[in-house]
Amino acid sequence: MSDFILNVSDLVKRFGGLTAVRHVNLDIPRGAIASLIGPNGAGKTTFFNCVTGFYKPEEGSIRFQGQEIARLSTDQIARRGIARTYQNIRLFGDMTALENVLVGMHSRLNAGVWRAILGLDRGEERRAIERGMELLDYVGLPDQADWLAANLPYGMQRRLEIARALASDPSLLLLDEPTAGMNPIETDKMMGFIRRMRDELGLTIFLIEHDMKLVMTISDQVSVMDYGEKIAQGTPKQVQSNQRVIEAYLGTEIETSLAEERGA
Repeated sequence: MSDFILNVSDLVKRFGGLTAVRHVNLDIPRGAIASLIGPNGAGKTTFFNCVTGFYKPEEGSIRFQGQEIARLSTDQIARRGIARTYQNIRLFGDMTALENVLVGMHSRLNAGVWRAILGLDRGEERRAIERGMELLDYVGLPDQADWLAANLPYGMQRRLEIARALASDPSLLLLDEPTAGMNPIETDKMMGFIRRMRDELGLTIFLIEHDMKLVMTISDQVSVMDYGEKIAQGTPKQVQSNQRVIEAYLGTEIETSLAEERGA
């Protein structure tokens, strides 16, 4: 088995005359916590959207577990073992926390989630609810199963979105800015939780994040994009000292954070 769970080769994504992703090559080691960083507009989320099937690239290859997925649908990719969260939370606000998690199981339920919820397959409904409750407990929401998602505090909504992603039983979990909007205490807790998911569930985790302290603390590998190109990749220490990365972030908050990390 390859040491890499994801291999992206020469990936190109265009929107009209704009090339959002330019011939990017990026490999994610199996079992790693890998981060993708870069200034706003660098192409990071577009890259995620290509990996998860929301966008179809014009050129290049995306291989997951050795199989080409670049032209597959989002559902097909999810069934193969890739799940994600979003920069802007996309929960069903008028559904309960448990129902949101059950929706995340749709690619794994033989009868389909709605048939299960409606009781057309009692055995599968029972198993799905049990699994949903286990996932809510795992992300720290054991008492919120009946809460409407819209009524959950922001940090809980972030965790619920992760529970929904875990419901599809992924091997690779993509997190798009998982600590956006969090205070330092919440960010530290999320950092520990990301490590737990990798260590306890055996996941490979690939995240986009602007919090450089988090990135440089938990990442095994850091890749950097700027203007649609990958400009650097390596360990946190290697990336921090990369002159091209420093120049790309010159005058920005991220560059300042990198400088503080180097001096810490």
